[in-house]
Amino acid sequence: MTRPRRRRSALLPLTAAAALVLPLVAAAAPASAADPHPVTMPAGGPFSEGTAWRLDVREAPVAQNSRAVAAGIARQTAERYGGIAAFNVDRYSTSFRTVPADQRRVDVRWTNCQSFSFTPTGLLGEGGQFTDVPVPADAVPAAGTDGQLTIYSPSTDQLWEFWQAERKDSHWQACWGGRIDDVSRSQGRFSGTFGASASGLAVSGGTIGIEEVRRGSIEHAIALSLPELGRGTSYPASRGDGWVKGADSVKTGTRLRLPASLDVDALDLHPVARMVAEAAQRYGFIVTDTGGCTSVVAESPAAVEAATGEDPWEELLEGTPGGTSWPGSRGRPCRPCRRTTGSPEP
Repeated sequence: MTRPRRRRSALLPLTAAAALVLPLVAAAAPASAADPHPVTMPAGGPFSEGTAWRLDVREAPVAQNSRAVAAGIARQTAERYGGIAAFNVDRYSTSFRTVPADQRRVDVRWTNCQSFSFTPTGLLGEGGQFTDVPVPADAVPAAGTDGQLTIYSPSTDQLWEFWQAERKDSHWQACWGGRIDDVSRSQGRFSGTFGASASGLAVSGGTIGIEEVRRGSIEHAIALSLPELGRGTSYPASRGDGWVKGADSVKTGTRLRLPASLDVDALDLHPVARMVAEAAQRYGFIVTDTGGCTSVVAESPAAVEAATGEDPWEELLEGTPGGTSWPGSRGRPCRPCRRTTGSPEP
């Protein structure tokens, strides 16, 4: 049972103060030391400093239509959950597993839940996205119908993300997903139509991790889902599932930031929300998917809970209840209203 606390705003409502940053092309940076923790996501995420997910945008130029775009985000946010963004933890989150060099490798089966009439080239077989994956038998996908599972191998500098992952009859299977090689030099996006997000971006790059919240600082951009996205894409996304027309609609891949001049101390935020706001000032939000409401993604507690029997977010969220001051955080997450992985060509 958690201690009663004074109720505070959990996540900063997105208002017209948010600025749309012009698309920036990030240069590859040298690899940073990997966190060898066997379960959770490494602090800072799996990608290196200076790459797309860890690019400092405090001094970046702002797009001319920034105010109009931010006003549109404020509107669609205000129409859902009282204007407060959801913090998806228990469901529709990211389950992340860092694996050792000697982890046994298996082939993940393809369930074809999207009913393709062909097998996408490069998915199965030698060198395929689903082939020779170091996924532990005791890995736990995130709860919810997305069933997302990320596998990170620092020793081989590879990362896999799977959508609707499940262990069935002693075999791992998934509807879709993909692999990133040379993670330390990657901009955090999958090739072709592979990957677990509609944008082609690795959602784990923008996931709010357990270890970094424990340390008190989020040192990367944060993945953001919005209810309404426009057609087309913006760097670093390689594809999108938006349908809204208009020059001021938010495209998949759009990066937004909170102004560096914003006084975070004056907002009386929950400690985790403060970390989100500070990261949004330095690295920004990157729009990765269409969702049922405005939401960010946190690391699922499933892997840690399976290993230790304890949910780390109980302490980190300090008793903040779901469905009240922090909609979506505990037990009532914002479910994606659309989640596509692209339509690969035969």
